Formats: sequence, C-alpha cells, structure tokens
Amino acid sequence: MSLPQGIKRHAIDGRDRLATRGEPVYGEPVQGEWRAWDPRRSKLGAMLEKGMDLGLPDEPTVLYLGAASGTTVGHVADFAGPTYAVEFAPRPVRDLLPVAEDRGNLFPLLKDARKPATYAHVVESDVDAVIQDVATRGQADVALRNRAFLADDGRLLAAIKARSEDVTREPETVFSEVVDRLETEYEVLETERLEPYHDDHLAVVARPQV
Repeated sequence: MSLPQGIKRHAIDGRDRLATRGEPVYGEPVQGEWRAWDPRRSKLGAMLEKGMDLGLPDEPTVLYLGAASGTTVGHVADFAGPTYAVEFAPRPVRDLLPVAEDRGNLFPLLKDARKPATYAHVVESDVDAVIQDVATRGQADVALRNRAFLADDGRLLAAIKARSEDVTREPETVFSEVVDRLETEYEVLETERLEPYHDDHLAVVARPQV
C-alpha cells in the first residue's frame, strides 16, 4: 500500500514509525521535523498500520468529525489541505486551538457532528474525505447526515465503536448493522477490525453511491 503524500515511514526512537511533518501535539517522539504517529492513540493511524487503502488524493480537503483535542486531526492537517475539525465538547476544542495555531489549514468548529446544518455554511462542499471518530449512538446516521459534503469519488473513513452503539451486544452484530445502514447511501470498499490497536472498533472505507 502506498501512503498518501505527506505521510512516510521514518526511523524515530530507533523504530520504524508512521510519521508526518509538523509541530508535536501530544508528546509524541520526533526526529527533526517528523513526528511519530501512534496508532494506539489514533484510529486513522491504526487504519494505515493495518494497510488499508484510504483512497486519498494529495493534499485532500477533509471534514473531520470528532476532532477532540487534536491527536489525530493534527496529523491529518500536516498532510492535508483545508481541514475542518468538528468537535462538540468545549474543553477539547480549547486544547485544539493551539494545534490549529501551528497549522493555518486547520479550522476548529465547536459543533455537533449530528447536526451538519449548523456548519454547512463554513465547510466547503465536495470534500475529499469525511473522517469520522465519534463516540455516540447512531454512528451510521452521523455518516449519512454528512454525506452531502463528500465529492462523488470522496471517501468516508470511519472508526465504528461497538460499545458506543450498545455495550450489551456483541461487537460483530453491532458492526453488521452499522455497515448495513451505511450501505443505504455508501458503497463500502473495505472493513477491518482495529485490534490490537483499539478493541471493539471496526474501520470502514466507503464512497458515496452516485
């Protein structure tokens, strides 16, 4: 699998690691301008480590849902073009602001990913990727509601958390139902469990049905 431009494997701390070039965010090891991308702290990093084909162009325009304090979206902004970072909780957004100060292409939005109409006036249409990492029930519905932002050949890159949907049910059952729901409007290209990096998570790569 070829990595998107701006991501490379780099020797950092004596280990071969995924890395992006930018200011450190979460105390990660660095080597020169390159900062290690820890797959145990990032679902997207885990997807790359698992060899999934994200289907991203060079310098993609990104809508990131569930940005939190910037652990992953900081890496994304290192290699992407305009990156819109949606986060619902005020405290993580305060932590995200310094990450954005170091990255002129990163735009934090204190918004609810379940309500895309509240940020539709800010986010450009036809983004290359919607990256979704939200801990809420109804994760498929979040992806469906934000589908309108995606270009026809754009990618949904989602990390589905089984325990956020229903802690009482088997993860495989939850994943099957979420994928079925996504397939009402997306073509699912690839799925992969994210163990050993993240328990009870399913990574999904999909594109809009046209």
